[in-house]
Amino acid sequence: MAESASLRIDKLLCFLRFAGSRSLAQDWVGEGHIRLNGRRIERASTAVRCGDILVLPLRTGVRVITVARLPARRGPAEEARGCYEMLDAAGAPPLARPEIEPEGLSLL
Repeated sequence: MAESASLRIDKLLCFLRFAGSRSLAQDWVGEGHIRLNGRRIERASTAVRCGDILVLPLRTGVRVITVARLPARRGPAEEARGCYEMLDAAGAPPLARPEIEPEGLSLL
């Protein structure tokens, strides 16, 4: 697809398998909890392009993704995962970090 190509957000959410159907995606968008490039959206016809960042409230937590390429269809899950990149650390192992002690207290 050309660089100026876009896809309606309801179709994108369905094609990327974040929504089970396009009508469910339309309802989800209409609730107003999804953000596109930091902007709250409420219209299912909102255009999404490659490089756009989406914040999606899912049952398991909030996910932040960037659209790597626009899918042409609702294909297998593996094909859908190749169209976006996760930007949040959900599902990633926690980073090792030193514990910070409050002043005057010792854990020993």
